[in-house]
Amino acid sequence: MATRATLRSRREARREADRRFGARLLGSAAAAAVTAVPFGLLLVLVEGRWGPLRRVDAGAARRLHEIALGHPLWTSVLRFLSDRVWDPVTLRTAVALLTCWLVYRRAWRLAAWSAVTAVAGGCIGLLVKVVVERARPSLQDPVARAPGFSFPSGHAMTATTSFAVLLLVLLPLVPRSWRPLCWGAAVFSVVGVGFTRVALGVHWFSDVLGGWLLGLTVVALTARAFDAWRADTGRPPAAVGEGLEPELTEERPEAGASA
Repeated sequence: MATRATLRSRREARREADRRFGARLLGSAAAAAVTAVPFGLLLVLVEGRWGPLRRVDAGAARRLHEIALGHPLWTSVLRFLSDRVWDPVTLRTAVALLTCWLVYRRAWRLAAWSAVTAVAGGCIGLLVKVVVERARPSLQDPVARAPGFSFPSGHAMTATTSFAVLLLVLLPLVPRSWRPLCWGAAVFSVVGVGFTRVALGVHWFSDVLGGWLLGLTVVALTARAFDAWRADTGRPPAAVGEGLEPELTEERPEAGASA
């Protein structure tokens, strides 16, 4: 009887931990829209049309547009990277496949974190675009066009959240000697996405910066919720360099979690 009572108590504790995890995860995603201080400051400057920021935006757009017009082959490469390799649909598909694989591996909570981070990032970015309603750059002889509003850059935000999810999930499966290369590839891709959007004349520099900051905020807050679940189930905190769930290398990554 005592054993059954103990097992029942543990199951209840785990269910309670899961409920708290879900609440924290969704709460963190919602809070990401209003708690990002750097992003909030940038938003105020954009909405207030702060002179120095506008000059930076205009100068970057003008110089990069001149380069794009003078180098058609270079521009074609940028368009291929922006519209194919780093396109939001491509990156979201990669995250969706990763989430399905996590479900197959029975890493339920890590799969939930991956899905919520990606979906929250997309929804929050779209909401901010609609609220701010910033027009995209209007350049003579444009080399590319994009629909919708400009701030923040959806490409930059999606790249930030997507590469963060891929990196933080898959790091435990990567040999330590290769991990710096993975970090470098992720950072290069996120920066590269931002560069292509400004160079193609479809975003201001501050749009890209806003996408990066807002994306990082979403990832940081949802990752914090995941760490809270680990603490609730008796698991030690995981270092960023180890990934969110170092136990992913095990046959059943979350089977041993206990309150």
